[in-house]
Amino acid sequence: MSTFAFIFLLFSVTILIIAAFFAAFKKDLLQAVIATSIISLSLAVIFYILQAPDVALTEAAIGVALSTIVFVLTIRNTKRMEE
Repeated sequence: MSTFAFIFLLFSVTILIIAAFFAAFKKDLLQAVIATSIISLSLAVIFYILQAPDVALTEAAIGVALSTIVFVLTIRNTKRMEE
């Protein structure tokens, strides 16, 4: 693994950890969904760096695109009960 790939891998793992904490502790559901899509995107990058492009494409298609759309549509179609 080259030095550039290793640095990019460390950067992706750092973004993954920060987004995971953000998703876990955020009260707003839409922001948590955006954080989970960032988690999926960084996982796709990590899989690609680790030479698993088929897994990276699957993670990008399902994790980033499809599940984010489903979560956003679900949040949009529900009513918030704010006090």
